[in-house]
Amino acid sequence: MFYQLLKYVLLGPLLRLLFRPRIEGLEHVPEEGAAIVAGNHLSFSDHFLMPAILPRRITFLAKQEYFTGPGLKGRLTAAFFRAVGQIPVDRSNREAGGAAIAEGLKVLARDELLGIYPEGTRSHDGRLYKGRVGVAVMALRAEVPVVPCAMVGTFEIQPPGRRLPRPGRVTIRFGEPLDFSRYAGMDGERAVLRAVTDEIMYEVLRLSGQEYVDRYAGARALP
Repeated sequence: MFYQLLKYVLLGPLLRLLFRPRIEGLEHVPEEGAAIVAGNHLSFSDHFLMPAILPRRITFLAKQEYFTGPGLKGRLTAAFFRAVGQIPVDRSNREAGGAAIAEGLKVLARDELLGIYPEGTRSHDGRLYKGRVGVAVMALRAEVPVVPCAMVGTFEIQPPGRRLPRPGRVTIRFGEPLDFSRYAGMDGERAVLRAVTDEIMYEVLRLSGQEYVDRYAGARALP
C-alpha cells in the first residue's frame, strides 16, 4: 500500500517533474512473471527513479548500511527502505552474500521483479566496474531472464557526496532480456558464472556508453 502511495502520489510525480526521465526499451521488461533487472549504479537517486517509472513493482537488494544508519536521518532512511519492500544485504563476507542470494531467490519465486546492481556498490567516478557473480547465480538457479538496464545522467544530478540531487534530465534505458537457459544446472561452475555476469555487464555497457574498468569497484588498480 505504501509502495503505491509513494509511486503514484507522493514521490513518483515529483521525480518525473524534477528529472523528466526519458524511458527507452520499456517493452523489454516482462509484464508478468519473474525476471531480474540488472543495471549500473551511479547515484543514490537510482533507487527511486527506476521504481517510479516501471509499471510493475520491483524489489531491490539494498546495502545493509541503508538500514543501520545513525540518528534521525538513519532511522528515516531505514523506515523508507523497509516500507517499500527493499531487502538489506550484508556485503561483509561470502556467507552474507549467500544469504542475499537466498533472499533474492525468494522474490523471484513469487514471480516478481528483482532489481540488482551487479557492481555491488555505486560507481565513485561514473565508470562501469566489473560485475559480481551473484546475479548469475540467481538467474541460473531461478531460471529467469535478465533485463539489462542503464541509468544515464544520474551521476551528474547526484554524484557521490551530494546530499540532494539537482534537477536535470535523465534517461533510463532497458535492453532485450537475456536468456541463459543454455547454462541450466551449471550454477556451481565458476567459469560459467563469470561468463554470464560478463555478458550482462557488456549489455549494460552497450546501453550506458560508460567507460569500462576491468576490476571490482573499490579494488585498487595494480601498479
